[in-house]
Amino acid sequence: MTAPTEAKSLVRATRARESQARESQLRVPDFFIVGHPKCGTSALFEMLRRHPEIYMPDVKETWFFAPELRRTRPGEREHAVQPQPAERAEPVERAPLADTNRSLQQYLSLFADARPDQRIGEATPSYLRSHAAAQRIASVAPQARIVALLREPASFLRSLHLQFVQTRVETETDLRKALALERDRRQGKRMPAHSAQQRDLIYSDIIRYVGQLERYYAAFPPEQVLVLVYEDFRADNQATVRAVLRHLGVSETVRIDAVEANQSVRVRSRRAHELMHSISVGRGPASRTAKAGVKLFTSRRLRRQALRVARRKVAFTEPDPADEELMIELRRRFKSEVFAASEYLGRDLVSLWGYDGIE
Repeated sequence: MTAPTEAKSLVRATRARESQARESQLRVPDFFIVGHPKCGTSALFEMLRRHPEIYMPDVKETWFFAPELRRTRPGEREHAVQPQPAERAEPVERAPLADTNRSLQQYLSLFADARPDQRIGEATPSYLRSHAAAQRIASVAPQARIVALLREPASFLRSLHLQFVQTRVETETDLRKALALERDRRQGKRMPAHSAQQRDLIYSDIIRYVGQLERYYAAFPPEQVLVLVYEDFRADNQATVRAVLRHLGVSETVRIDAVEANQSVRVRSRRAHELMHSISVGRGPASRTAKAGVKLFTSRRLRRQALRVARRKVAFTEPDPADEELMIELRRRFKSEVFAASEYLGRDLVSLWGYDGIE
């Protein structure tokens, strides 16, 4: 073996040992924000990241423990952690954990920059809806603390629908009409082109609070599960965050300012919305040319800021007032679920959410 070849082999061997050493030091998360979306998960994620004793990666919604729910749409940027192709074909009730060493190491590497004295965590709001995520998390991190957030069902579905329209998962801008499409969509009919999972748009199936929580209480001791209510978070932001900090075992005395994140908006102009999305992903010859020209003269950060401002001012606007008749209909539909959740949690959600006056 020649000297250069020996040197290259030595370098490769050294790098392999260093890689193995780094992998052996990777930690599993200490806590998970499991959902629901549009219930304050983004704001809580941003606030916890500012605590010096907590580390959360830049990637929100890794989807690692719920690959079967992950949406992949044209132009969507992939996250750093991807499930293996075979996992997507498995039924949700028996889908295995993404447990190959490569996938797990990829996932754990998201937390590699955390200090030894920090608690590490992640936030994927769809974990609460997943039938398998609780057991998957418990198999990797049985000591983990779980944080779930619930919201009054009617306002939750209205906000979720607005979000889906904004992110182009949903094309029906009227919530009543979108709900009426559920029967067809269960059969895979009348699905938007950009929604890869029909279960995303079966809105009424998302309001299964007791069943969703039961999966976590079955997988973890009750003292490791904290269930929060979005309305409490809105009414007293600091008190709710302090409750989370106590649950995670970190200092409550650190001041963390409130954060407004992922606010609901209405699509003002569908055409402008489509155009800006096309430019952002470079779809079509014209948009690719425009994007290439802009990239010559601006940084990536400036481009993102400009696109956010343009979307906010041109494509989006404040939501219309809620359709109160529809809200009452939804409360009637989900009244039994609210009563069941109240009994399960030992908390009067019926009065808090105004269901005591629903006939």
